[in-house]
Amino acid sequence: MSNKKLDARQLDRIVKKMIETVDQSKAEIFRISEQSRKEHDRLIEELQQVKEEVKRVIHQTDNLEMKTKLARQRLFDVSKNFSHYSEAEIRQAYEKAHSLQMELTMAQEKEKQLRQRRDELERRLTAVKETIERADHLIGQVTVVLNYLNGDFRELSDFINGANEKQEFGLRIIEAQEEERKRLSREIHDGPAQMLANVIMRSDLIERIYRERGVEEAIGEMRDLKKMVRSALYEVRRIIYDLRPMALDDLGLIPTLKKYLQTIEEYHKTTITFTYTGEVKRLSNRFEVAVFRLVQEAVQNALKHAEATTIQVEMELKKDHLLIVVKDDGKGFNPNEKKDKAFGLMGMRERIEWLGGKLHIYSQLGRGTIVTMHIPLQKTAGKGEQQ
Repeated sequence: MSNKKLDARQLDRIVKKMIETVDQSKAEIFRISEQSRKEHDRLIEELQQVKEEVKRVIHQTDNLEMKTKLARQRLFDVSKNFSHYSEAEIRQAYEKAHSLQMELTMAQEKEKQLRQRRDELERRLTAVKETIERADHLIGQVTVVLNYLNGDFRELSDFINGANEKQEFGLRIIEAQEEERKRLSREIHDGPAQMLANVIMRSDLIERIYRERGVEEAIGEMRDLKKMVRSALYEVRRIIYDLRPMALDDLGLIPTLKKYLQTIEEYHKTTITFTYTGEVKRLSNRFEVAVFRLVQEAVQNALKHAEATTIQVEMELKKDHLLIVVKDDGKGFNPNEKKDKAFGLMGMRERIEWLGGKLHIYSQLGRGTIVTMHIPLQKTAGKGEQQ
């Protein structure tokens, strides 16, 4: 087209190509995940074997140390009372002491090598675990993108009236994708990547402490290392919940929201209360995803922009609609004042419009914010079941 405008058929072709590309990426990530799992199982088996061998060699070394000590004592007695022993007895005492010392030295060297191998396997196992978790995390993300492309994105043609609007929306999608890539890059760099670097450095430190200060201090450092890894795992789980918790598909909206808000409360060290009234039942998948995103965005706004210390999330399921209220004690703002790049509120309004609901925001400077959402059930359920 000379004016470079997109029509609905062009948009459909683009979406189809995007779906194929993303689906191929998902398959590749899954392949990496499966290979990592096989490597993980192999490393666990080898690590267990090495640990058993370390125990055996330590026992052998202890026995040799005792025998060497007795042989040295025997050699000392023979040397001290030289005239009371024959030349053969003296030679035998010397050779036995020398032989045991050589065996002890070899056993100690073997023990050292086994310990190094054990530490190396533990480091590799930690790295493989991180790869598996990252792959699973990325598969979850790609699945969300595929669901979006197969579902919500295909309905854009019904809501975009002109080719210019379609093109503008496509540019916004691309920009959002770039921002997501940057965010993921930062989180990977500041999270798992930094953690792996720290694990390597701390592992080297533990090895040096073990040689110079003994087992007890080395064990203490290993406990600290375990805490650091546990903290990193917690950070990965938080990121997963921010993107899309897998429990949403399995358990439904209410249990997933409870878990999500608990995770956010622990991470941000703030107070978040959640109350729900009405029947606990499963709704359409798209409806549950949309409601989860709305609550997630409202809570994130309260934390990031309002700097709230207390947040209340209330939901009530009625016969024909769902009522959601999110209150915070943050610094508030002027709802009538337009702000540049207010993509959070913009996204909430667009999602509410798609659901056929209403969004009301009550806020004053210094007096917190109340976000109220009325979402009809029948209209939304009908939309949610469309393919």
